[in-house]
Amino acid sequence: MEIAYSPIAVFSSCVLLLILVLTWKAFDWVWLTPKKLEKRLKEQGLGGNPCKLLYEDFKETSTLFEEAHSKPVNLSEDFVPRVIPHFCKAVKKYGKNTCVWLGPHPMVVIMNPEHTREITTKLYIFQKPHANPLIKLLAQGLVSYDGDKWAKHRKLIAPAFHVEKLKIYKVTLSYQKPWKL
Repeated sequence: MEIAYSPIAVFSSCVLLLILVLTWKAFDWVWLTPKKLEKRLKEQGLGGNPCKLLYEDFKETSTLFEEAHSKPVNLSEDFVPRVIPHFCKAVKKYGKNTCVWLGPHPMVVIMNPEHTREITTKLYIFQKPHANPLIKLLAQGLVSYDGDKWAKHRKLIAPAFHVEKLKIYKVTLSYQKPWKL
């Protein structure tokens, strides 16, 4: 007794299986992985906004941008809350070491000087996230480098920002006429 398979039934089963796999991967990308990351970040003592679905985060961020851009800003005022209001809100609410969600990806904000020093000196422990290949192609530099290449370039530019050289630049800038706006 032989079982005959209909080509339409086999094709529709494959399509259904493909749809199920893609749906599961999308659900994992949008919800499961961010929730796991949120749990791990809270275990490490980082507060922050709870992870929400994609639309809710973008909706909240856009309303914060609209509020920040609704009033004019003078040159003497602090411009940071106007440029990144969602980061400023998280820092005010959760402290200097916090986490902000950009879609399904967490962005850790570290403003404590001791922690920042530790992160920048231990380059093999604290790895940078993988960037978009297009960004790597367009913007190469100290910010995008990692590992030995980062250490080499950091040593190359460090003498330019030595305190004694910066004092000379300050004197030179003080001789220039003030800019008229």
